[in-house]
Amino acid sequence: MYKNLKWRILIILLTIFGAVALAYPLKEKISLGLDLQGGMHLVLEVKVEKAVEASLERLADDIKRDIGEEDLEVDRIKAIFDKLQVNIRMVDALDLPPVKKVMEGYTFFTKVSEDSDGLGLVYELDADQVKQIEENAVSQGLETIRNRVDQFGVSEPTIQVQGERRILIQLPGVKDPERAINLIGKTARLEFKLVDEDNSLQDALAGRIPEESEILYTRKENKETGEVTKEPFLLKKRTVLTGETLTGAEVRFDGDFNEPYVALNFNSVGAMIFHEVTRENIRKRLAIVLDDNVYSAPVIQDAIPGGRAQITGQFTSEDARDLAIILRAGALPAPVVILENRTVGPSLGQDSINKGISSIIFGGILVVVFILIYYKLSGVIAVTALSLNIVLLVGALAYFGAALTLPGIAGIILTVGMAIDANVLVFERIREEIKLGKTVRAAIEAGFAKAFRTIVDANITTFIAAVVLFQFGTGPIKGFAITLCIGIAASMFTAVFVSRTFFDCTMSRQKLDKLSI
Repeated sequence: MYKNLKWRILIILLTIFGAVALAYPLKEKISLGLDLQGGMHLVLEVKVEKAVEASLERLADDIKRDIGEEDLEVDRIKAIFDKLQVNIRMVDALDLPPVKKVMEGYTFFTKVSEDSDGLGLVYELDADQVKQIEENAVSQGLETIRNRVDQFGVSEPTIQVQGERRILIQLPGVKDPERAINLIGKTARLEFKLVDEDNSLQDALAGRIPEESEILYTRKENKETGEVTKEPFLLKKRTVLTGETLTGAEVRFDGDFNEPYVALNFNSVGAMIFHEVTRENIRKRLAIVLDDNVYSAPVIQDAIPGGRAQITGQFTSEDARDLAIILRAGALPAPVVILENRTVGPSLGQDSINKGISSIIFGGILVVVFILIYYKLSGVIAVTALSLNIVLLVGALAYFGAALTLPGIAGIILTVGMAIDANVLVFERIREEIKLGKTVRAAIEAGFAKAFRTIVDANITTFIAAVVLFQFGTGPIKGFAITLCIGIAASMFTAVFVSRTFFDCTMSRQKLDKLSI
């Protein structure tokens, strides 16, 4: 009966050793969640419709370029955003069949109409392509934000998609929420545009803006008074170069005034375009635009080879570092808006830790005292199994790299109760068997055998509920669910396997006529 007892003891010892090894040192292995450490909780919504519009505009440019390569004369090609359509107008009706041939390569467009004069076509973006663009916008936004947060230096952040177009962000330990929001939420769409020097800025400000131009502003802040003024620029709408070709962005300081600026490096394609643009527009101004804000508009003195540029402005060192971070991480594919913004102070977090630990200790003491009084020496076995249960739980949390949250502490407390409950089921069955006149050994065997099914049923239903919470819950709910799942597995092991081994060890050394239970 007890021939495998040594192996069972060895398994228990190895399990204890493994759990302790995984959990040591505890502070380095288990991080504290947002509610315990303090920090930020953000829910962002990605404006996916803007990503669709940007894609439609790029596709319209691609179509115009492809038609132009066929030596066909185009009147206009215009993106119609509200209908997700592209309107193509040609100068000569004879050019329409070749245009249709070009459009066969754009399989995600469907022709919806043809003008009666034989000069125009209208194509609509397919619904599947629209959905794909929206999904890509969210997934790319998630990766971009993750890259920014990683460079920002936040430890153990939580960044995940929530629903179809929302992104959940939890940043434990963040002490400057406003800076973090600016870093995360900035679209960082970097564009280089030529200043429109052929038309009057004053006429444009009066409402007479040329169709191919737009008005953007640069912000200037007086460092002494804090007053912010805006200076208008009349720019060509056409973007000659974007930040998509960037390979690097770093903070540097000029030699004269020690003012910080952001140095940019482009890849081979970007370097070629930048060289071509600067060569063809000497003595003209090239504006550097970030999220529709003009940072600077220097005069091109000469052609600039090598793919290097710089963004200057009234930066602080911190502003320049943050700008370099978001440029390195890349632009968001679509703007984001903050739906939820909560900040948890570190003092509140520490108070939660203290209360959580106190509740575990106080609740544990009450359970231990009750078990020892009610079940006597058998209660010692239950308390030992309970202690091992907590050791296994902590070791598993360390192994999975789970962050301990306040709901997670609640899960630990619930686990303590469930672990004792399993032992109570076994002990009560043993008592019943002894009352029926069975020997101690027979009562122990029957007690564990008959209680086993009840314990399994109760724990499996709770485990399923915990898995559902983990799958569909967010943040703190996940913390509670993972703690509960691990605790259930640990309590099954300790209540059935460990407790039974302890009883068998006692029975193997001496013959008992009476059991203290």
